[in-house]
Amino acid sequence: MSEPAQIPHILVVVEDDNIATAILYVLGRQGFLGERASNGQEALTRLAGDGTDLVMLDILLPDISGYDLCRRLRRDPDQQHRKILMMTARGSATERRKAIEHGADGFITKPFDPNALRAELGRLLPPPA
Repeated sequence: MSEPAQIPHILVVVEDDNIATAILYVLGRQGFLGERASNGQEALTRLAGDGTDLVMLDILLPDISGYDLCRRLRRDPDQQHRKILMMTARGSATERRKAIEHGADGFITKPFDPNALRAELGRLLPPPA
C-alpha cells in the first residue's frame, strides 16, 4: 500500500492583513495548508525545522527585505529544498529578474490575480491530495 499523499504546506510572509487573508483563502480553496508570518524574523522562526514546502515571500517586509530573506534561505542547507514564490506590488521585469537572481522559483505581482497564483502554485508544487 502506498503512502498517503502529503498536503503541501505554504508559509505566506506578508505584512498586509488584507493580502494575507486573500492569499490564505485562495490556498485553502485549492486544498493547500497555509499559514502566515507578518515579518522576516517570524518567518525564520516558523521555518526552523518545520515541513513548509513553499514560502510566498513579499519583497517589502518591515524588518528584512524579502530579497535578503530569500538569499538567506538559499544559503541555508536546511532550507534550500523549499520553493520560494516572491511577490511585490512593483511587478516590473526588473523586479522579476532580481527575484530570480536572489533564488526565487517564481514571481507574482500584488494585487494578485487568483488565476495567476493558482498557475504558479501548480507549476511549483504537486497538487493537494
